[in-house]
Amino acid sequence: MECPHLSSSVCIAPDSAKFPNGSPSSWCCSVCRSNKSPWVCLTCSSVHCGRYVNGHAKKHYEDAQVPLTNHKKSEKQDKVQHTVCMDCSSYSTYCYRCDDFVVNDTKLGLVQKVREHLQNLENSAFTADRHKKRKLLENSTLNSKLLKVNGSTTAICATGLRNLGNTCFMNAILQSLSNIEQFCCYFKELPAVELRNGKTAGRRTYHTRSQGDNNVSLVEEFRKTLCALWQGSQTAFSPESLFYVVWKIMPNFRGYQQQDAHEFMRYLLDHLHLELQGGFNGVSRSAILQENSTLSASNKCCINGASTVVTAIFGGILQNEVNCLICGTESRKFDPFLDIPSQFRSKRSKNQENGPVCSLRDCLRSFTDLEELDETELYMCHKCKKKQKSTKKFWIQKLPKVLCLHLKRFHWTAYLRNKVDTYVEFPLRGLDMKCYLLEPENSGPESCLYDLAAVVVHHGSGVGSGHYTAYATHEGRWFHFNDSTVTLTDEETVVKAKAYILFYVEHQAKAGSDKL
Repeated sequence: MECPHLSSSVCIAPDSAKFPNGSPSSWCCSVCRSNKSPWVCLTCSSVHCGRYVNGHAKKHYEDAQVPLTNHKKSEKQDKVQHTVCMDCSSYSTYCYRCDDFVVNDTKLGLVQKVREHLQNLENSAFTADRHKKRKLLENSTLNSKLLKVNGSTTAICATGLRNLGNTCFMNAILQSLSNIEQFCCYFKELPAVELRNGKTAGRRTYHTRSQGDNNVSLVEEFRKTLCALWQGSQTAFSPESLFYVVWKIMPNFRGYQQQDAHEFMRYLLDHLHLELQGGFNGVSRSAILQENSTLSASNKCCINGASTVVTAIFGGILQNEVNCLICGTESRKFDPFLDIPSQFRSKRSKNQENGPVCSLRDCLRSFTDLEELDETELYMCHKCKKKQKSTKKFWIQKLPKVLCLHLKRFHWTAYLRNKVDTYVEFPLRGLDMKCYLLEPENSGPESCLYDLAAVVVHHGSGVGSGHYTAYATHEGRWFHFNDSTVTLTDEETVVKAKAYILFYVEHQAKAGSDKL
């Protein structure tokens, strides 16, 4: 939005010596010393934490406001207001009086000058930190950022994703998808789309919630984010441009409250699919899919129109069988799917773990077993010509290249959405899906086996709170992605995780011994 308060609020010099030392994205709140979500006041250059940490930046604005008792005080207050601050990580500007992000600047361009100065400080701090780390690595024989591979020392090239304010749900999904090789490679190989021209060409734009929906591309920003990961050129990447597009085209995810990672994944895949179908700027990107020899026609599953890389990789087909218990009439329906939801079932105790436990086989059976529909789901029988009691069963008619399994950890009670904290045993290799197929005899021995590629984990007690992280394998090594922090881990740690979403890819090597 166009903010009218900039001239009276932006008072600091762009290269102010009052700024703290170090990287702006790591500056600490002057009150609570938290380095999460630092914001700098553009009136006095003081640094405070954002409203989703301890809210000291907003309190700084509120404390600076003087009650308006007469016109003279009003004039004095207009001179110094402390109403405008800048995010030290994304460099976006926010006005507390307007209660919105700001797109304009002062006549002297002070906001942009401060932004450029903070960027220079960040780059300088990063360069100094990288030089310091390089010297430490030269003098150290053991470092957690190094790994021995075939006798040689290899540096971790993984890149974290900065948390923009309860965006861990998005970061966990993006890191998981970035480690599904065929899916990730497709987007990284897409040609770049130039969304800006004229005066804004070649310049980074800072989006706000009040800007229009024109010239935004989810595919393009998703492509840029994937390209930024695994380059090893930075320790963390800020996906604010992608998050801006998410706000524009997915209204459910506007704001900074915690969201459901599975819901975000479905919205993301659906919108990527729709945009790839329609193309951008009149050029259909779906045409590239037809040129990709690795995605043959037999692997395509159409959902809402033509096939795209989304349906070609994640798309499968379910057969839904409904039988009337009165007349025995059977109804069959084929439905495409991008993921399989699984209920918890067959809970049993496990000596070495606290709480109930079940296996992934139990969860899959809960989805595919025959069940009798309750009174609220009576089937309209065409032969009986009325709603009757019936049974329902799912079969998998076609397996996808990447099998996404969603463990339904959240359920509604009378007032709340509670979390099921059951531990689920899942295999790292050789997940056999043959027994869930409609026609298993038509499948080869290797075509139904899957290996784990990524796991999304929810930590906490409720869907509206807690924290999301992800485990993923890359070039034979397992990594733990916790927002901007990426660490090497091992298989023993991964299998102990209380999974929320599991991503399995088609088994490529010989059949392993770790079958489900």
